Amino acid sequence: MLKQLSSKFLLVLSVLLVLSSCATINKAGKSKKADGATAKAPAKNPNGNGIQPYNKVITKDAKSDAGLFTVHKLDEKYFYEIPDSLFEREMLMVTRIAKTANGLGFGGGKQNEQVLRWQKKDKKVLLRVVSYNVVANDSLPVHEAVVNSNFEPVLATFPVKAIGKDSTSTVIDVTSLFEGDIKPLGLPLRARKGFKVTRLENDKSFIESIKSYPQNIESRHVKTYSAGEPPSNTTTGTISIELNNSMILLPKVPMKRRYFDERVGWFTSSQTDYGLDVQRSKSVEYLDRWRLEVKDEDIEKFKRGELVEPKKPIVYYIDRATPEKWRKYIKQGVEDWQVAFEAAGFKNAIIAKDAPTPEEDPEWSPEDVRYSVVRYLASPIPNANGPHVSDPRSGEILESDINWYHNVMSLLRGWFFVQTAAINPEAQSTEFKDEVMGRLIRFVSSHEVGHTLGLPHNMGSSIAYPVEKLRDAAFTQKYGTAPSIMDYARFNYVAQPGDEGVALMPNIGIYDKYSISWGYRPILDKTAEEEKEILNQWILKHAGDPLYRFGHQQAGNVVDPSSQTEDLGDNAMLASEYGIRNLKRIVPNLIKWTTTEGETYEDLGEMYGHVISQFNRYMGHVSNNIGGVYEYYKAAGQDGAVYTHVDKNHQKEALQFVIDQLFETPEWLLNQEIFNKIEYSGSIERIRGLQARSLNNILSVGKMARMIENEAANGNDAYKLTDMMRDLRNGLWTELRSGKAIDTYRRNLQRAHIDRLAYLMTAPNQSAAKGSRYVKGTAVNTSQSDIRAVVRAELKSLQNAIRSGLGRTGNSMSRIHLQDASERIDAILNPNG
Repeated sequence: MLKQLSSKFLLVLSVLLVLSSCATINKAGKSKKADGATAKAPAKNPNGNGIQPYNKVITKDAKSDAGLFTVHKLDEKYFYEIPDSLFEREMLMVTRIAKTANGLGFGGGKQNEQVLRWQKKDKKVLLRVVSYNVVANDSLPVHEAVVNSNFEPVLATFPVKAIGKDSTSTVIDVTSLFEGDIKPLGLPLRARKGFKVTRLENDKSFIESIKSYPQNIESRHVKTYSAGEPPSNTTTGTISIELNNSMILLPKVPMKRRYFDERVGWFTSSQTDYGLDVQRSKSVEYLDRWRLEVKDEDIEKFKRGELVEPKKPIVYYIDRATPEKWRKYIKQGVEDWQVAFEAAGFKNAIIAKDAPTPEEDPEWSPEDVRYSVVRYLASPIPNANGPHVSDPRSGEILESDINWYHNVMSLLRGWFFVQTAAINPEAQSTEFKDEVMGRLIRFVSSHEVGHTLGLPHNMGSSIAYPVEKLRDAAFTQKYGTAPSIMDYARFNYVAQPGDEGVALMPNIGIYDKYSISWGYRPILDKTAEEEKEILNQWILKHAGDPLYRFGHQQAGNVVDPSSQTEDLGDNAMLASEYGIRNLKRIVPNLIKWTTTEGETYEDLGEMYGHVISQFNRYMGHVSNNIGGVYEYYKAAGQDGAVYTHVDKNHQKEALQFVIDQLFETPEWLLNQEIFNKIEYSGSIERIRGLQARSLNNILSVGKMARMIENEAANGNDAYKLTDMMRDLRNGLWTELRSGKAIDTYRRNLQRAHIDRLAYLMTAPNQSAAKGSRYVKGTAVNTSQSDIRAVVRAELKSLQNAIRSGLGRTGNSMSRIHLQDASERIDAILNPNG
């Protein structure tokens, strides 16, 4: 038909196309807008710039980067060309620190995360924030109420600058989105408050780059803020930080969820679902996990119990910046998890590869969301971490980058030295052989990969093994030092000289295989709801077996002594006794093992510090049994209690251990040959600090309150608070009965005891921790509980004992100390004179 049109008509038609770049020609020859409405002459936008022809906005000078959106850079401006098909699609925006100054966090640290939706409205494009915190199935009447109460706020608006060449895309200028102070994309509120940020310094803020990839857009921008309390470079009165915003396209069809059960540890996503058939709103939690699916052609094999390869394996690339000699160990740490996925029915489910060289693939980038990367960072931070990005609708892990900081080797060196050097010649130096450091790197790599698979720390794992078994070579070679590599069961400090062949660290253990199988094994032809009963049966199969137990990491106060960091074995006193024996072997050798002729004593000071820290850990492991409550997760229908107070005799043994090992001055730590090489003073203060920390921990408000509750519930079967206070007093003030001179260390300790009792007389009320499985807190009204009454009675008993003991000592400094102690107690009991 078009061939029959006159040349005059064609000329008119071509003019119309130039005048209205947003018009299209349908098969009938009618001019229509891209959305199907009748075309009109473009109106002017409020800012005076109308919708212009594409080639007037995106000129030949523009540098274009095709991907999720095509990103155009023209001079200092950035434009998004958004395909119309991607309007209303949900995208996840993750804000991380890219580069930072001292005190401003660390590279890779996540600052914010939200779901966004690009929406076209008239001649504007809106960027809206989508919340999945509250939901209801769209087929239910309540869905309308949820929508009405869950209005999506507008984060930013952009005038349409042009319509794409083929009329299926829209061009907007996004420069202001990243140059301006859009708070969810910049420094988070907590940091602004901490550094007293007042405003963005626009002239010192700029876009570094915006790069587009097939499924994500990466935007880097430098933000400079005026700050009242900058953590570094204080003379500038500002803080500068480079942020990276990753905008990731979420799958059109979310992955099937798997619902969480607290009996198996997992990182989770959650929603409040108003569409459930219950008589209240209910929060539902589901696992964060990778989408591992059985290929259609392998379903029958899988049903027969044969191992199958997933449709899409989990692949980690090793950053090009990683030193060549460490790459194989990091890759081994990744692929160590293959045995766990075999328990879930998959082979070759997780693979490590070297990142391609620029010659092999010039387009490859670690910022491309299609690639998960172990990133090697030149940073003094002694750490590694394994964050991940997940779809909030389903929990599907979309991408993960493990941040590997160079100085993690320093941390490994200290741990391995102080925990194994007494029995391990390979650790009796501050510079390990490459193969030794490589094995340690592999261990940390495995642990961090576990986090990226969805697994949190399992601090309740290491208690599964009897302490004496950790000295058994055959046992430890088979089972490692704990059933889970996700525990902080670092290295085998229990093993003693003569325990040849004993394993020194954990591997992927029984619990790790179990948890990966529980979370990843496909349950075919079942909905997420229908899976629940099957998953429950998998848990019940191992109920009560400590090898399959999960125990949460505890932040702040430790309530459950069986779920602590850095501990080993089923008895903290026995394990710590073995550990202290090894520290006593290390200290006399520290100078020989840490010094080199012509070098400073820096390594000697560092390793002595590690000895002190390790000893302090042992004291914490033991003292947390006092007033402790075990937490063993169970569901309705399972026998036994979830919460159980620690046995009375076990608590008494713990207190006596601390008295014997710490409150009796640990003379073995006082090595003057070491001190005269690393410090001009500090030995007395160091011991005082060690003792005061453990003393304050024992006399914490939470522990005392739990002991009172234990007595109220269990009577004489409980270790009573009054009994504990008496036992502690007798251990701290033995000189009052013996008349023995009180040395400097003991005087400091006794004053610390009085100071703690004084604090407890005015200690504030304490709230219970809510909303977190990690943070433990015991609610106490200190003025109305028994705590102050018991403390007052204890102060009076102590004062009477001091007055009686004054007549037994002939040492002048001891008398001065006891007279002072008595007067201090007077001031506490009678603050007004």
